[in-house]
Amino acid sequence: MTTITRASTADIAHCAAVVARAFEPLPQTAWLVDTPADRLAALTADFEILVEHAATHGHIDTIDDDAVAVWFHREHGKPPAPADYAARVLAATGRYADRFHALDAAFDAHHPAEPHHHLALLAVLPHRQGHGLGATLLRHHHAALDERGLAAFLEASTLDSARLYEREGYKPLGEPYALPEDGPTMWPLWRQPR
Repeated sequence: MTTITRASTADIAHCAAVVARAFEPLPQTAWLVDTPADRLAALTADFEILVEHAATHGHIDTIDDDAVAVWFHREHGKPPAPADYAARVLAATGRYADRFHALDAAFDAHHPAEPHHHLALLAVLPHRQGHGLGATLLRHHHAALDERGLAAFLEASTLDSARLYEREGYKPLGEPYALPEDGPTMWPLWRQPR
């Protein structure tokens, strides 16, 4: 039986590392950090900011230290930015900070205003991918959302992942959009409660 655990602040660094390792091969992360040798460290440091913020303004579910779902609770709008956010992103990502801010701006421009929970990150370590851990994390929180009558939103990073999310009840929310400067495509998806 798979056990889902709610992460605590003590788990932030580990959760960020899981996300960074899972996301390292994605076209979006190559766009963010175009030097492969710099990518994992920059991603890990930036995801730590995001995961820490979710611990205050949402929650993080984990399975076996190998799978992570990072949710922001947006029933009452967008949470405030983390303290000293620009300086922290610069310290985390160095010369790539402008790309990370461009990603934030693109996400903000395509984010719905209706009350929902935002799945900011869903990551499974490479050796555990394809075993249903991501779907298990989704279904766990979807059940809670359905009980409360709340929708969910996410941005899929590939057409294949968009199709996986669609199997879990998500529908396209508007058209896919490209990140700035000839960046890769994102697929915004919305799930109505059942």
